[in-house]
Amino acid sequence: MATKTLYDKLWDSHVVLENSKDTALIYIDRHLVHEVTSPQAYEGLRVAGRKPWRPTSIVATADHNTPTTDWENGIKDSVSRLQVETLDSNIAAFGARAYYPFKDEKQGIVHVIGPENGATLPGMTVVCGDSHTSTHGAFACLAVGIGTSEVEHVLATQCLLQKKSKTFLIKINGRLKHGISSKDVILSVIGQIGTAAGTGYAIEFGGSVIQDMSMEGRMTVCNMAIEAGARAGMIAVDDKTIDYLKDRPMSPVGGKWEAAEQYWRTLKSDENAVFDKVIQIEGGLIAPQVTWGTSPQMVTPVDGRVPNPQDEKNTISRKALENALDYMGLMPDTLITDIFLDKIFIGSCTNSRIEDLREAAKVIKGRRVADSIKTAMVVPGSGLVKRQAEKEGLDLLFKNAGFDWREPGCSMCLAMNDDKLEAGERCASTSNRNFEGRQGTGGRTHLVSPSMAAAAAIAGHFIDVRED
Repeated sequence: MATKTLYDKLWDSHVVLENSKDTALIYIDRHLVHEVTSPQAYEGLRVAGRKPWRPTSIVATADHNTPTTDWENGIKDSVSRLQVETLDSNIAAFGARAYYPFKDEKQGIVHVIGPENGATLPGMTVVCGDSHTSTHGAFACLAVGIGTSEVEHVLATQCLLQKKSKTFLIKINGRLKHGISSKDVILSVIGQIGTAAGTGYAIEFGGSVIQDMSMEGRMTVCNMAIEAGARAGMIAVDDKTIDYLKDRPMSPVGGKWEAAEQYWRTLKSDENAVFDKVIQIEGGLIAPQVTWGTSPQMVTPVDGRVPNPQDEKNTISRKALENALDYMGLMPDTLITDIFLDKIFIGSCTNSRIEDLREAAKVIKGRRVADSIKTAMVVPGSGLVKRQAEKEGLDLLFKNAGFDWREPGCSMCLAMNDDKLEAGERCASTSNRNFEGRQGTGGRTHLVSPSMAAAAAIAGHFIDVRED
């Protein structure tokens, strides 16, 4: 029998109809829905007189448009309010396995609530009208983001037409040094391979560094696989996967759990499985990372400098560097530690889980946010994360240090709500994208880990958290 990669196993077990050698109709196990990409899809069902094929596959929440302050006043922006209310009515009309509406105790970012409620299980195909659906690949899922028309197609048929990806193994070997997080790992990887290296591929992350990571860390890595150009990111099942899912609300129980666990443990690439591309990275060489430009690949260690375009021989690349530095308001050869900040954002589907908040809290304990920082905010990824943090007293640590302690939601990740940067403001952000205007028109985003963001809040500028 031919050996298979994890991706091959997931693909082969979900093929409904092969259209060609590389294209097939695949079955979808879990459909995650939020308020931004679903209104047109549900309206399409109404117009066609259709109903969802399997409403029990749907887990929905409101996250992109929801405010993170003054919940008692509701949603002020009329467009945002309409999108959230439309999701309410669509779920009421068409049904769902679970719905966590605005102000629900379990409401939160869709890519946080899925795993923490056991809605994401190994071996599933998972889709959502959101780019960072790759997050769920941390559970050995084939998880992909889809467009609004595809959302409607999945609702109506429970299937999705897909082109089979090539396979790409990224092995991160060795051990991480003190102060290095999963966010540093994935930023370093993207910095080395570029944002186009994964185009046409599904990436499997492996090696001792990945094995040593918590499930929260693995979710961070898979979350940003899309930023390397990949269709999906994934990690094999191990004991950590099983332990994380045990007793989650939607996890199987009794004999079904035992049967599921037996199957889940097969969800790894076979020994000697052949990948289309393989690279190996030494984890012990990874330092805390800071993006300086307008793409995740424009990143450097915190003890580095902003690059000088004059050192770039390629004309197109040189122009791209010049444009990025102009937008970011940075001079060539500036020390990263000389970059001062206006705002701090700890949150997003990349870094808003309890582990992320604990990491940041360790740095700020007994300290105060620098006077030069206009706003430093911490936004838990879900109501469950928020309550756990408050149970541990993390909220008090943040508030005593001068941080805003917010309600859960996507928040400043994408400027689709009240939390955004003003033109020219510079932010240390634990989110996943830093293109022009991502966090607000004219806003300047530097992607970092939670501990690096916390340290920058205290200092007012970037510092090496390893030396803090």
